[in-house]
Amino acid sequence: MNLFVNIRHSIVSLLLVCSGLVVSTLQAAPAKPQQELAAGSALLIDLKTGQELYSSNPDLRLPVASVTKLMTAMVALDAKLPLDEVLPITIRDTAEMQGVFSRVRIGSEISRRQMLHLALMASENRAAASLAHHYPGGHGAFVAAMNTKAKALGMHNSRFVEPTGMSERNVSTARDLALMIKAAQQYPLIGQFSTDSEVTMAFRKPNYTLGFRNTNALVRKADWDIDLSKTGFTNAAGRCLVMLTSMNRRPVAFVVLGAFGKYTHMADANRLKRWMETGKVTPVPAAALSYKRQKLAEWSQYAGQ
Repeated sequence: MNLFVNIRHSIVSLLLVCSGLVVSTLQAAPAKPQQELAAGSALLIDLKTGQELYSSNPDLRLPVASVTKLMTAMVALDAKLPLDEVLPITIRDTAEMQGVFSRVRIGSEISRRQMLHLALMASENRAAASLAHHYPGGHGAFVAAMNTKAKALGMHNSRFVEPTGMSERNVSTARDLALMIKAAQQYPLIGQFSTDSEVTMAFRKPNYTLGFRNTNALVRKADWDIDLSKTGFTNAAGRCLVMLTSMNRRPVAFVVLGAFGKYTHMADANRLKRWMETGKVTPVPAAALSYKRQKLAEWSQYAGQ
């Protein structure tokens, strides 16, 4: 009997020791280092599961610059107007376009399809303004349709006042924009045009041609597989980028808003992709982090608008 009791005590003691070692190991295991981004707001969502893989101030309401043009494209396509209809470039209804430079000549003609292509791929503001001008009911009806569409998509913290993104009153959140780009996925032309690398466009009256490149350089990178893309920039908004892409073999919706520097929004995308796929953290330049802190303080004014 004593032998049995001793064996039992030994087993219990061994189990307690092993349990202690496991608990100690779990407590000592370092947490996965978190990647910081230069953007003031960011969100990464798994499209299959809806899981948030990364977030940073995703509900901060900010100007979204030319990311606006994804909503512009959806509203234009929803109208079912003839895409091959040739129309003049007209910007007079969009007050924000006054004095804004463009190589596209006012009054020259291209098709509605070409306007969509330029607005999405090259972020051509005159093309976006023209889409609104040639909408049934004109510019006002177009902007109303943009806001109706946003509400229908559940984008309750978004507002649009014009179709180009030039106005800082076009505001949204990273969470709302994730809803928008998932909706835009249902429009094959938006995916096609927004990820084209470059195009030469022929205009009429007068006849001339211009070459355009995608404003998102990542579409030209072999290590990126991008299904939908839109960049944006104004001084108020900073650098913005939204994409439907893949990271670590997962289809994801990616949003960054308010990044410092000409290429920082794309650098943030590369940082997050590397972190997702390797767990390695890529440092953010001190100047970008300083700008981020400054802009976060400024952007707090949009929270209550």
